[in-house]
Amino acid sequence: MSTAMLVGILIVAIAMIVILIVKCKLHASIALVLAAFFVGISTGMPIDSIPNVVEKGVGGTLGFLTLIIGFGAILGKMLEVSGGAERIASTLLDKLGKSRATWVMMLVGFIAGIPVFVEVGFVLLVPLVLVVAKDAGISRLKVGLPLAVSLMTVHCIVPPHPAAMSIAATLGADVGKVIVFGLLVGLPCAIVGGPLFVKFFCGNVLDNEAASQTATTTTASLNKQLPSFGITLFTILLPLLIMVGKTLLVIWVAEGSALMPMIAFLGNPITALLISVFFAYWSLGLARGLNLTELLSISEKGFTPIAGILLIIGAGGAFSEVLAVSGVGNGLKEALSTLPVSPVVLAWLIAALLHFAVGSATVAMISAAGIVFPMLAGHPELKPEVMAIAIGAGAIALTQVTDSFFWLVKEYLGLSMTETIKRLTVSTTLASIVGLGGALLLNMVL
Repeated sequence: MSTAMLVGILIVAIAMIVILIVKCKLHASIALVLAAFFVGISTGMPIDSIPNVVEKGVGGTLGFLTLIIGFGAILGKMLEVSGGAERIASTLLDKLGKSRATWVMMLVGFIAGIPVFVEVGFVLLVPLVLVVAKDAGISRLKVGLPLAVSLMTVHCIVPPHPAAMSIAATLGADVGKVIVFGLLVGLPCAIVGGPLFVKFFCGNVLDNEAASQTATTTTASLNKQLPSFGITLFTILLPLLIMVGKTLLVIWVAEGSALMPMIAFLGNPITALLISVFFAYWSLGLARGLNLTELLSISEKGFTPIAGILLIIGAGGAFSEVLAVSGVGNGLKEALSTLPVSPVVLAWLIAALLHFAVGSATVAMISAAGIVFPMLAGHPELKPEVMAIAIGAGAIALTQVTDSFFWLVKEYLGLSMTETIKRLTVSTTLASIVGLGGALLLNMVL
C-alpha cells in the first residue's frame, strides 16, 4: 500500500475519533478502539488478528501504568483529605504576601497539581481562589487563571501524571529525565501563561469585585489544623525525587556495580510511587490521627475517578499498536521525513490540533504519541524525552469548548463564554508556545 494511502487512512481515523467523541458523544475509549479496528481493516490486516493486536496494545500499555495511576490517585486523595493543598497555599501567601497572589496561586497549582488530575486539582483549590481574591481585593479571574494554567501544565508534561507517563512509556523515554525536563520547561510555561498573562492582558478586569458567599464560608477551612508545609511538600515531591535520583545514580554509579539492580528496583516508577503511598499514609494520615480503616476508605475513594482514564489510556495503546502493526506508522514516518519542519514542532502541532479537536488533553497526548513514535526511528538524533515534552506542551494549547476543563474554569470563576476564550484559551496557548520553545532548546543542547 502506498505511503499516501496509509497517511490518508490515518487522517480518516483521526477524523473518525473526533466525530465519534464530539458529535456522537461516545466515550473516548470506544472511539479509539473503533478507530483501531478501522485502521486494521482498511490496511488489509487479517480480520481475525485485529482483536489480538488490540489486546496486545491494551496490555502492553496498562501493564506498566495501572499501578502507577492507582498509586498516584491515592497520593492525590491523601493530599485532598489532609488539607495539604491548603497548607501549601497558606504558607506561600504568608511568605510572599497577598500582593503577589497571582504568583502564589501559580506556585500552588504547580506544586499541588503534581499528584492530582487537573480537574480535581482545580475543584480542590477553587475555595482558596475565592478566599485569596477576597482578602487581596482583586478579581477571582486574576487569582484563578494562574492556578488553572499551572495545573494544566503539570498535568500535561510532568510524570507521574497518567498521560505524561503513558507517552514516556510509548516513546521509550527515561521517566526521571522527563520529570526534570518537564519541571524545567513547565515552570516558564506556567509563569508566562499565568502571572505574566494576568499582568499584561487582564489589566482591564475590575478588582474589588463583590465577594462570593462561597468565599466567606470557606475561610474557616484555612484555619483548621493542617499538616506542616515541609512534610506536605516532601510527600508531594517524594516520588519525583526517587525517580530523578535513580536517573542521576545510573549516571554516577559504574556500570556493572552491585548497586545497579537495587537502584533500578527502587527507582522504578511503580516502586517509587508505592514507597510514596506508604509515606503519605503516615505523614498525611496516621501521624494526624487517622486509623487504618479510614486510610482504606480514602484509598478506595481515590480509585473511583481513574476508571475512565485507564480505559482511555488502554484504548490509546491499542490504537498505537494497530498503527505500528498495520504499517501506517512507517508510512507516516516516510511522509514526515520529507517535510522541512522539525519533528519536535510536528509532535507539538499534532498534539495541539488533537487537543483542539477532541477536547481531552489525555486523549490528544496518547494519540499523538502513537503517531509520533515511528518518527524516532527515522531520526535517531531525536531524544524521546524531548519528544515527550513537545507532545505534552502541545496538549496544553487551545483549551476551549470541547474540553471539560474549559467549562469548569468558566463556571467557577464566573466568566462568560467570550471571557473564558479570551483568557483561558489564549493563556494556555501562550504557555504551550513557551513549552515548544523549551522543547526546541532542549533538542539543541542535548
